[in-house]
Amino acid sequence: MCKGSSLWFVGWIINIHSDHILRNLRKPGETGYKIPRGGLFEFVSGANFFGEIVEWAGFALAGHSIHSAAFALYTFIVLSSRGMDHHKWYLTKFEDYPKTRKALIPFVL
Repeated sequence: MCKGSSLWFVGWIINIHSDHILRNLRKPGETGYKIPRGGLFEFVSGANFFGEIVEWAGFALAGHSIHSAAFALYTFIVLSSRGMDHHKWYLTKFEDYPKTRKALIPFVL
């Protein structure tokens, strides 16, 4: 259970930090879209999605049940799809979007 709890905590930290970056992309009164920078956004387009996937993987590991594993798998499928779509959108929206960023999993996907 300790490994699962630790994995959940790491995912939670990634998720909270990524959401903080996204919430603060625009200054008050600004409009339009911006490229997220900092944290895991330097490596992936969907750092917030990655953090949530890690969270629920940790939950499944700690829970040792088919139910927690099924929820983690469902979360992975849904959020990986969203992460891939967001990555494609960023690449088409911004000419200067970092080409080395992956969609969801650092250095892999």
